[in-house]
Amino acid sequence: MSPQQRSLRGERLARLLLSAIVEPGDARLPPLLEQYGAEDLLGLIRTGGPGHSLPQVWTRRAVTADDRVQQAIRRARSSATRWVCPGDSEWQHRLGDLDHVGVINRVGGAPLGLWVRGSCELGALTETSVAVVGARNATTYGSDVAGELAADLADAGATVVSGAAFGIDSYAHRGALALARPTAALLACGADIDYPRAHSALLSRIAGSGLVASEQLPGERPTKARFLSRNRLISALTTGTVVVEAAVRSGALNTLNWATELGRVAMGVPGPVTSQASVGVHQVLRQGQAILVTSGSEVLEAVGPPGNRDTTPPRAAESVLDRLPEGMRVVLEAVPVLGAEPAAMIADRVGCTGDVAETVLGALREHGWVEYAGGGWRLSRRADLSPAEPVRTVSR
Repeated sequence: MSPQQRSLRGERLARLLLSAIVEPGDARLPPLLEQYGAEDLLGLIRTGGPGHSLPQVWTRRAVTADDRVQQAIRRARSSATRWVCPGDSEWQHRLGDLDHVGVINRVGGAPLGLWVRGSCELGALTETSVAVVGARNATTYGSDVAGELAADLADAGATVVSGAAFGIDSYAHRGALALARPTAALLACGADIDYPRAHSALLSRIAGSGLVASEQLPGERPTKARFLSRNRLISALTTGTVVVEAAVRSGALNTLNWATELGRVAMGVPGPVTSQASVGVHQVLRQGQAILVTSGSEVLEAVGPPGNRDTTPPRAAESVLDRLPEGMRVVLEAVPVLGAEPAAMIADRVGCTGDVAETVLGALREHGWVEYAGGGWRLSRRADLSPAEPVRTVSR
């Protein structure tokens, strides 16, 4: 084994042991890791950090770290789960961005590594990826939108990343799987644990073609704090985050906040204005904290290179009204739909003489757009709803 290989092996082992000592997402770790490196920091923690102020909980957990890691490795082997960390070929380097941004709810920093279960490589699968997250108590509208949006993204070659939770997350994963495309799930528990239990079959499908990952040791159970810590990984792995339904206080909005902090594209799908499930999304859209998107194409336009994709809706087909000379169009638009008005009143409204109005109205009557009845003029057909005749070209 070369010195470089020994160094990498020592770094991997040190990171693995540190992950059993320090709760993932602990914002106190990154500056110390940068200052000492994984192996030296591990040594300091194990010796009690003489001359250094280290959290006591770290020194206590260091006593049992070797046993916990060995137990985790046994569980990992039985579930075909592997440890991936910086320096490995499949590591996603975007995760390192977490070391260069702020802290949210006392959570921050890049993960020491990830436990990965699945057939795909972490870096390759998430290179072109979008997070689709949202409310657990999703409405039928939200579930349908999440599934269709995820299917559109997967069909375009983007990997859908989510948290495998009830509601929007599960429909996002299923939208990708419906097209037989891989998807990635980030868990707040060990990657070997099917959580929620009701999603055991779904997680098996995700791992079968994509991957399930977590920074928690195999066998670890989820907690509220671990969900918040997990959210930063979803945002860091992907090029952008879409929220489909979120209440005012929602974990999905925490994921969106991380996307903003990381400089990723933050997006939100609007819901019915009467829906409490979309209040949080509407709030961030109104405050300009997220881009409004309604389809997979719009998401891809937002996360892609400028000018690479244009989702501007096509202009409506020209109507007869569009083709009329301006003077005729102005007079026609002033003619009432209900009742009838004399030419003088219409002329006064548009700012022309009565004689001009009479002449124009006569021409419009010849084409069947207005009629004279009861001493006044009224509309007989809607020129703005009548398609214009196609322009004929004369061949030479």
